Amino acid sequence: MAKGTVTSRQPDSEPRVRRGYFESRFGQLHVHNAIPPGGGFEEGTPLLCLHQFGGSGREFERLLLLSGRERSVYAPDLPGFGESDAPPGRISLSEYAAAIRDFLESMRFRQIDLLGYQSGSLLAAELAIGRPQIRKVVLVSVPLLDDRERDALRRAHPVISDDGAQLVAEWRRMLEAYGAAVPLDFRVRAFAERLRSAAQLNGALAAAQQYAARDRLGQVTQPALVLRPRDEYWDATARVREVLPRARIVDLPQQGGGLFAAAPESVLDAMRDFLRG
Repeated sequence: MAKGTVTSRQPDSEPRVRRGYFESRFGQLHVHNAIPPGGGFEEGTPLLCLHQFGGSGREFERLLLLSGRERSVYAPDLPGFGESDAPPGRISLSEYAAAIRDFLESMRFRQIDLLGYQSGSLLAAELAIGRPQIRKVVLVSVPLLDDRERDALRRAHPVISDDGAQLVAEWRRMLEAYGAAVPLDFRVRAFAERLRSAAQLNGALAAAQQYAARDRLGQVTQPALVLRPRDEYWDATARVREVLPRARIVDLPQQGGGLFAAAPESVLDAMRDFLRG
């Protein structure tokens, strides 16, 4: 670890929330983390949270405060997103996963659980395959797309133009994707994060669309929990049953986009027993 900066101080009953930088094959990886106030032998298996492309580890900040009471939680900014260094060019999804694996190896975890959100769920699957160090996997809103959905997603992403016309289109898409249940300040920050990573985003989305999701998800052997909020991947997530028939799938029909900002308690309630067992 190069440097860690304490960003806030919590009461003794609350987790200690910090940020730090770690080395990876693409430069420095910025990581948000929460540590239980007491620690000790009663602490649960650490949890690694992987964000969607276009976001950053900040989207898990409310979950860190909740889950961090029971276990250490880590939420890295993927390469080229948030405050992490960008790769030198376009890379594959497996290369994004390799950069996160650099972090895991530097931390020397004996075991760790994974949580992946949207495109981050594909990264979680890729990290889990063939690695006994990964104990359990939570996949949230999985983009297991068919050809029609993949084409629609490609068309929906606005093209950057000199007059900035894409900004209004992107803001409207953000409002629709997250919904009224997500606080406006979170939507503004998510919009800013997406604009900040615009240079990286096209390549990352292409990497996710080119990823052999159906084949690779089917190779995950760890116990898996799939959370299915009613967002743009509601139908796609249901297809996980076809490739992971033994996975436990929990529908969250009352929750939509921006799940980790609007209802992190629902996520924690849905996965607490699964991660504890």
